[in-house]
Amino acid sequence: MERASHALVTESGTWLLDPVDNPRVDALENVAGVIQLIDRHNRDCAEIARRLDVQHVVLPRTPIAPFVFISISPHEVALWWDEKRLLVCAEALGTARYYRAGDERLAVHPLLRLRPPKLEVQPDVILCGHGPGIFDGASAALGEALRTSRRRIPGQLVSAVRAWRRRATSP
Repeated sequence: MERASHALVTESGTWLLDPVDNPRVDALENVAGVIQLIDRHNRDCAEIARRLDVQHVVLPRTPIAPFVFISISPHEVALWWDEKRLLVCAEALGTARYYRAGDERLAVHPLLRLRPPKLEVQPDVILCGHGPGIFDGASAALGEALRTSRRRIPGQLVSAVRAWRRRATSP
């Protein structure tokens, strides 16, 4: 699934975003909390928050300094950190092979391509829940992904089938 989790270090501590459990989680110091950006899957958010005895915030709609949250749908929010020009999306955007059509660097989730989210930010960095982040030209990649999401639906379907076939035939 090319899943990715993120840890953002702020003045108030480290915030874990949609984490998947890993032995390194327990080595983190000064964890402020766990933020779950999507409600359709918990990953290991609740268990990690419980184990680390920190808050577990599901679909935050009000700011948690220094972050603000942008509504994607009733089931997902994106995190925006203005000071760092950082955008984090759990599923609405991704770089995983099955998200992308052809040479896309960043893509809108296949089920959101007909009606892409409204993201009116200019990020320097985009972190995704599926696939590696975008660390250069992020604002341009976001603009292109949103602008071309509909017309690239056929190419995304081909990419998804190819990714599924590779996965099905790999040992």
